[in-house]
Amino acid sequence: QVQLVESGGGLVQAGGSLRLSCAASGRTFSRYAMGWFRQAPGKEREFVVAISRSGDNTYYADSMKGRITISRDNAKNMVYLQMNSLKPEDTAVYYCAASSRTTWARIASPHDNDYWGQGTQVTVSS
Repeated sequence: QVQLVESGGGLVQAGGSLRLSCAASGRTFSRYAMGWFRQAPGKEREFVVAISRSGDNTYYADSMKGRITISRDNAKNMVYLQMNSLKPEDTAVYYCAASSRTTWARIASPHDNDYWGQGTQVTVSS
């Protein structure tokens, strides 16, 4: 069992930055690939970025590529999402997810992750 708690969301002006954090419970954190997803009002949850178990490999969706960086600290059971040059269309609830899958296609699927956090709201004003 893994419990995930996101933090770091908030209101920011366009062009600004935010750093989201995801704290994971349990001693099996390093067994999971970790991902960030987002869901805007009236839209389906979409994949943003994922990181491998060791942290050596990452996989980005095109939507925010070049503006974000994912990282993890297995010693602290933490995953981070650094977001820069934010745009109003980035406004959404951002979710952290843990996946036991072994392919990026499945790790990036909103329907194929094992555990989810409760989400943190990110609002970007124009």
